[in-house]
Amino acid sequence: MAGAGVTRRALLGGLGVGGVGAAVGAVGAHSWQAQAATPAPDPHAGTVPFHGEHQAGIATEAQDRLAFASFDVVGTDRAELRDLLQEWTAAAAAMTRGLPVPGDSGRLEAPPADTGETEGMPPGRLTVTAGFGPSLFDDRFGLAGRRPGRLRDLPALPGDGLDPDRSGGDLAIQACAQDPQVAFHVIRNLARIGRGVVQMRWSQLGFGRTSATTSTQSTPRNLMGFKDGTRNVRGDDAARMRDHVWVPSGADQGWMAGGSYLVARRIRMRIEGWDRDPLAAQQEVFGRDKIEGAPLTGSREGDVPDYAAKATDGGPVIPMNAHIRLAAPENNGGRAMLRRGYSFTDGVDPASGELDAGLFFLAFLSDPQVFVDLQNKLGSHDALNEYIEHVGSALFACPGGVRNDRDYWGRGLFA
Repeated sequence: MAGAGVTRRALLGGLGVGGVGAAVGAVGAHSWQAQAATPAPDPHAGTVPFHGEHQAGIATEAQDRLAFASFDVVGTDRAELRDLLQEWTAAAAAMTRGLPVPGDSGRLEAPPADTGETEGMPPGRLTVTAGFGPSLFDDRFGLAGRRPGRLRDLPALPGDGLDPDRSGGDLAIQACAQDPQVAFHVIRNLARIGRGVVQMRWSQLGFGRTSATTSTQSTPRNLMGFKDGTRNVRGDDAARMRDHVWVPSGADQGWMAGGSYLVARRIRMRIEGWDRDPLAAQQEVFGRDKIEGAPLTGSREGDVPDYAAKATDGGPVIPMNAHIRLAAPENNGGRAMLRRGYSFTDGVDPASGELDAGLFFLAFLSDPQVFVDLQNKLGSHDALNEYIEHVGSALFACPGGVRNDRDYWGRGLFA
């Protein structure tokens, strides 16, 4: 192969474009020239608008990388919290455009306003999404009367093994981008800006998106090797987004209009045990073909499952405890959500010696009770429970979008 490469370079250098045309034919020369004139678009170079009716990072086509952080507010000063949200919003707006954090970075005797690790890098379709946890609405900041009725701590759910150090929080920041350094840059800089006002409670890095959030994206695979979430809401389906994801204008708290609720769950996968199971058993757990992603009653991923189909032994083709049967919208009163999950791996679990890896589940929906009802069902009956455990949990209210440079996250809370 190396020799072939040298020969080709010598041919190009000695003959020029015209010579190449003579060597491979006029059609080949024309095709080569067209490809050279129109290089493939750089997936890292694009930007996603920060301002709008809704926060970016919800309906936005899912990027490849995630940096997520939950913060606790350590002070009790209402004005200090408001000022922080204003500064955070301005910083996020700049970073999504590929600009450094605003401020004076030229004074040698002071720390720079931006940490600098993305200098010269494209914005990578960065989005930054903010949310407020139930604990923010206590008596510290006079916000108790602004808490939406649907924003309350998630109840204990079947199969939970929650680590309190990986759960909850007053504020959440979700940064998604095509480049992991661009996403991490957001968390690092917002944490630095907030020092003395907030303290990071927990964080999670994610890779390999596990969800398709628009109709143009193919469904990716989770760490178990399966396509999951095929029939969830897509961000470019305006009707389903209205019905299942966006909070309507008539909600009990006007500041949530156009926003959504974010459920974050850290789900540990016992992948070593999973990897030892036969293919047939794995497919019965999900109810899908592992390679194609089709339901066991179909041939293509998008086929509607036939839950009444019987196998030759008289039992259902899709087992009664299969994941897709229990999670299907038609088996849950039509309720659905938009998922933006990511795979994670955080080294080795010292207690078991196995990989600490799994799914960082992120879902946006207009009513968190939809998730609670679904998880009560899945946690009690899903065959997948043998291989997973929910070890972290949080719920956040993500307000509507920032409309302009004078607006900021949570402005309606302080109006």
